[in-house]
Parts: sequence; C-alpha cells; structure tokens
Amino acid sequence: MIRFLKIAIPVFVLGFIAGNAFWYLFSPLWIDRTVSESLPAELQLTALKSGNFVDADGAHKGSGKAEILQGGAGTTLLRLTDFRVTNGPDLEVWLVKAPEPKSSSDVTASEWLSLGALKGNVGDQTYVIPEGTDISAYGSVVIWCEQFGVLFSPATLKPGA
Repeated sequence: MIRFLKIAIPVFVLGFIAGNAFWYLFSPLWIDRTVSESLPAELQLTALKSGNFVDADGAHKGSGKAEILQGGAGTTLLRLTDFRVTNGPDLEVWLVKAPEPKSSSDVTASEWLSLGALKGNVGDQTYVIPEGTDISAYGSVVIWCEQFGVLFSPATLKPGA
C-alpha cells in the first residue's frame, strides 16, 4: 500500500498541475468573452483616425474596426466595433507608433502605449486614451499578448473616418 501511495501521490500532483496549466493556456482558444458596450447617443464625437483589424498570422486572427474619437470635452477614445480576435491569455490593447506592424518584432521595435487589458475578444468596446497623448504620433492599434510577447491582430490607422 505504501508503494502505491509513493507512486499515486506524485502522479496525481503532476496531473493536477499539468491539467491546470493546459486549461489556463488553451481554454481561451474555444471560450469567447463577449462585450457589448454602447456609446451614449448624446456624445458629440469626431473621428480622428480609423482602421480595420487584420490577421497577424494563420493562428492569430482579427477583424473589425478601430476608431480614435475625440469628444467635445477633449476626451479621446478608442472604439472597437464589429470586433473579433482569436482569444488568448493576457491580451492587451496597444497604440503603436509603427504604421503597419506585420510581426511581433515590428511592435516591440516601435514605441507603444498600453490602453489596458482587452475587455473581450468579441464585441463592441471602448478604451480611454490618456489625456495629453499625441494621437498623430501613433500609426496603428494592436491586440498584444503580454504574457508571450505575440502580436494577435494589427489595425493600421488612417486619418478620418
């Protein structure tokens, strides 16, 4: 019986750790987090820049529209609409100075500003851009996996709507 326990306990512990690691790393691939934020209709917003998300590669796909909007009170927002991206761990929304990042190295070679954690990998959502940020200096929005340093989806920003 003791020999059985000497084998069973380590196997159980390793299986438990491996199972949790597998769930943490791979469950985002089949579980979507959907967000549906709407902007109040009374807000007077002007579109400064916009672009469409594209696939970063065969495994990291994205679609939808990114718009940088300015409010009457000077508030600047990033609005994602009809948005969908491959889910993953520790995803963030970044403004990047590089106009057309094609790879993770293009993003890390450029300057970037994190707008925070991605609220959901599907749906409309809004992020506040910090006051004093020079919007004209940023050429793209990217969905970035902070944990693994991987580009999930870029959107090149062009002036206007």
